[in-house]
Amino acid sequence: MAVLHRALFTWFNLLIFLILLVLRLDLRIQWNWFIVFIPMWLYDNILLIYIIFRMISHCKNGHDHISSLRRKAWYMTAVLTKLSGQGLLCLKLEATQLTLPAKVVLAPLWVLLLTLGCDVFIHLIQHSRY
Repeated sequence: MAVLHRALFTWFNLLIFLILLVLRLDLRIQWNWFIVFIPMWLYDNILLIYIIFRMISHCKNGHDHISSLRRKAWYMTAVLTKLSGQGLLCLKLEATQLTLPAKVVLAPLWVLLLTLGCDVFIHLIQHSRY
């Protein structure tokens, strides 16, 4: 898939999610929060499948660069962390009888943001040497 198609698919999914989110927050629809998050679930699952196929093709072709395989594993971990954060958020919003504290619900997303920030910082330092 070309870069343009991936970007359009990403923006389209985000647009659909934001429309559903606004409709749900404005109380125009009374759908389950898990249904509202379907565009994000769909996007993340497609992204996971793409990463897994890239990892399989990397190993199948016999590449020696363990760092690129480690990078793909990092991408997969980031997507799985985002999925767990979304799941906890939907569970908190839907099941009001459960007393999940906000710290527990947002912990995967905070961990993801901190690690992504560190990752960007490390790459900026490494690529500034060249």
